[in-house]
Amino acid sequence: MQSVDEIVEDFNAVGVNDRLTLLLEYSEALPELPARYKDHPDLLERVEECQSPIFLFVEVDDANLVHLFFTAPAESPTTRGFASILHSALDGHSVEEVLAVDDDFPSRIGLSAAVSPLRMRGMRGMLARIKRQVTEKSA
Repeated sequence: MQSVDEIVEDFNAVGVNDRLTLLLEYSEALPELPARYKDHPDLLERVEECQSPIFLFVEVDDANLVHLFFTAPAESPTTRGFASILHSALDGHSVEEVLAVDDDFPSRIGLSAAVSPLRMRGMRGMLARIKRQVTEKSA
């Protein structure tokens, strides 16, 4: 489990081309959906802001910790990478920590120079949906 600041630091410590390589590494590390969601894809929310079909689900456990689940096609490494970054930064953290994440986190990782604004909009959409689901499920 990484912090948002650690991820921002990792991405900004390397050049733009290496950021894309790092994004690809993240895309390969996106955890698989557990069976309880593979068997019930209707429980997942589609992120309409993304060009690629990506779906997510948020759980908030009894200890007020957030757990994230994503599905994204293997042929969409940018989208998978964004999902994996968010998973690494937010999964296992408290509701308060997740809701406190700066909405501009996607811009802070320094990928705006390497990917299209439309792709960045997709990552912001993922973060917004995560925060909304966390708010709803922790109320």
